[in-house]
Amino acid sequence: MNSKSRRAAILRYLKDTKEPVTGASLSERFGVTRQVIVSDIAILRAKGEDIIGTPQGYICSVPGKTMIRQKIAAVHSSDHAQIREELYIIVDHGGRIQDVIVEHPVYGEITASLHIASRYDADQFIAKLAAYNAEPLLVLTDGLHLHTIEVERIETLEAIKQALSAKGFLAAE
Repeated sequence: MNSKSRRAAILRYLKDTKEPVTGASLSERFGVTRQVIVSDIAILRAKGEDIIGTPQGYICSVPGKTMIRQKIAAVHSSDHAQIREELYIIVDHGGRIQDVIVEHPVYGEITASLHIASRYDADQFIAKLAAYNAEPLLVLTDGLHLHTIEVERIETLEAIKQALSAKGFLAAE
């Protein structure tokens, strides 16, 4: 399979799959190295394909039902238990955490895709932080960070904000 047809096959596969797919899984499926997959994804993105890299793998953004998206400001320590609790509150109320954003004094706004929609996703994210001994982005801003939250109903968003506020995780406006 040449590179052009492989990229087309990767794109079809990502569009047909509802769950994120790891680069390792794609490299095994298409018989190439992970670095070739990273390069293929970069080329597809450069051609305008909406492929998102998440901690769980690559996914294609697919138009679906209309969702409400809003950024919320949160604040807490870098303790993994607090991060997990914040993420659980959001997903338990029916929200999806699309990203985390911090404002850095040198680099400006730094955004990382999360795409966390369940406790399982939250646990995987925390496990990766621990496995790589990685600091969460909020350490750059003394705990203050933004999340883009996606919900189906405005009442869900209000319930999330209320629950975060009750735990002291919602930043003062």
